[in-house]
Amino acid sequence: MTSKVDEALGYEQARDELIEVVRRLEAGGTTLEESLALWERGEELAKVCRRWLEGARARLDAALAEESGDQEADAGTE
Repeated sequence: MTSKVDEALGYEQARDELIEVVRRLEAGGTTLEESLALWERGEELAKVCRRWLEGARARLDAALAEESGDQEADAGTE
C-alpha cells in the first residue's frame, strides 16, 4: 500500500529513488532485513512510477482521440 508521501512523489523523484534502491541492492553488503526493506521500497516506488506512466498514457490516448475526432469532424464539413 502506498503512502501519502509516495503519492506526492513526482515520476522523476520516484524513478531516481528506485534507481538508488536497485544500485544498493546490486552492490550487496546489506543484511537480510535491510535487503528486504529496500526491496519493499523498490516495489512501492515501481508502483508510483507505473501510476505516473499509466496516467501519461491515458492523457496521450485522450489527446489523440480528441485530435482524431476533430479531424473526422473537419473532414465531414469539407
